[in-house]
Amino acid sequence: MSGLQNYPLTLGELKRSGYKVLAVKDEIRKNLVEKLKNKTEIFPGIIGYEKTVIPQIVNAILAKHDIIFLGLRGQAKTKMARMLVDLLDEFTPIIKGSEINDNPYFPISKFAVDTVETKGDDTEIEWIGRESRFGEKLATPDVTIADLIGDIDPIKAATQRLHYSHEGAIHFGIVPRTNRGIFAINELPDLQPRIQVGLLNIMQERDIQIRGFNIRFPLDVFIVYTANPEDYTNRGNIITPLKDRIDSQIITHYPKSIEDGIKITESQSWIKRHHDKDVIIPYYMKEIIESAAHEARRSEFVEQKSGVSARMTISAMENLVSNAERRSIQNDEQIIFPRITDLGAVLPGMTGKIELVFEGEQEGPVKVSKALLGKSVREVFRKYFPDPLKRKTKSPASNAFQKSEQSRKDQPKTELSNSAAEPYEEVIGWFEDGNYIELNDDMKFEEYFNTLKRVEGLEKAVKKYIKTVENEYELASLMEFMLDGLHNNSKIAKDELDDGVSYKDMVGAMLYNKATQRDSRSSYDYENEEWNS
Repeated sequence: MSGLQNYPLTLGELKRSGYKVLAVKDEIRKNLVEKLKNKTEIFPGIIGYEKTVIPQIVNAILAKHDIIFLGLRGQAKTKMARMLVDLLDEFTPIIKGSEINDNPYFPISKFAVDTVETKGDDTEIEWIGRESRFGEKLATPDVTIADLIGDIDPIKAATQRLHYSHEGAIHFGIVPRTNRGIFAINELPDLQPRIQVGLLNIMQERDIQIRGFNIRFPLDVFIVYTANPEDYTNRGNIITPLKDRIDSQIITHYPKSIEDGIKITESQSWIKRHHDKDVIIPYYMKEIIESAAHEARRSEFVEQKSGVSARMTISAMENLVSNAERRSIQNDEQIIFPRITDLGAVLPGMTGKIELVFEGEQEGPVKVSKALLGKSVREVFRKYFPDPLKRKTKSPASNAFQKSEQSRKDQPKTELSNSAAEPYEEVIGWFEDGNYIELNDDMKFEEYFNTLKRVEGLEKAVKKYIKTVENEYELASLMEFMLDGLHNNSKIAKDELDDGVSYKDMVGAMLYNKATQRDSRSSYDYENEEWNS
């Protein structure tokens, strides 16, 4: 059978071809075994689950289990459920006209049984693709038993003069219509408990009963559920009897490494959006975006039970590129190259995707998101440049005065060197002399680069630690990265302006802010007789 046009079209032809119809779980198991033998990737595009989640799924399928994917939002649960379709045969035969994909060899609906009894080997069959054998339902409080299993159709019963107990009066739900296929329910805890009870018979007995009438169908279906942990929200739970009938529970997780997170974001983000412009995203910018998500997943301000979806980094990356794209269009520039100043544009992609521990608290979503980005910049900065706050080991031999052996033993092995920021001494010194620069995300590249080059020692410091710089765009971006890294390590100050940012001396900025506060009566605490800091 090389093509669909050569497939048998009657029951007799199907029998003579020797074709065997397998139960859906046996079929999926057979195709999985074949993929394992051929070392074919089972879940292409799923990153970070190779050693954890995917082996559990494989084991469950080999055991012919129904499964539930349990994990926080944005962990590819629904995506993997849909990808299970690829383990079905490309085409499978059903009795033509059947609503529930009747097996030609073992029909179960009245329509199919009557057709086979009447036509015998001349019964027409048709071949359906694997996509037609997948049913999916998002669990919401308004889902009914009729939606899932079916109901009596009074209009059909009246027009055809059928008794309500007659099978012909039934309107089938999505589960029987997915017979001989895969049925998935997303967000299972959102399904009302009384509706979950209706699934028990399907899980245990593999049949359905409608409206109490003695009409039963032995269904052949592979059931997959997805759910957040039960304590994710107060919307609902999975009832214990149903959970007991789900054979395997697969626990998903967020990317365990920055590298895996970057790969996921790259694979899902819409970045290559221009044919006439080059989009270049330096790796440290990708690290900053991904590190912000990792920081959020352990932040005390973020509700960890709700999780921080991978969609946050995807949206953030797309907003980052969009801001750089907007600048390139306005300035008629060929290269789309994100800068540190573009990080402010990622906030709309973050604030809606983090749930705070206390909604409405003083630390609002925008402030928390900015703090997460700042901490991310600080951590990534230390991967590329020396840590400005690192304590240095001072050798006793370097002391100009000879000390006794006992004095050397008593001396601490590590102390904060007065030149702890020595790699950045020239840069910090330039700001300490009262100099400052202002940057905004609309600046043409030439103006942006020239402004950064005003900072004495900045370009030299970058080139000292980054040996390979591809072009001026990358050099300029690295120069701003160094400034922002120094700011987030409390070495220079950064002010947010209406149309950009300003980098200046830390001490000068602190004295200015203190003087400004003392000039305002509203900032004075009369009860404690002190100025508010």
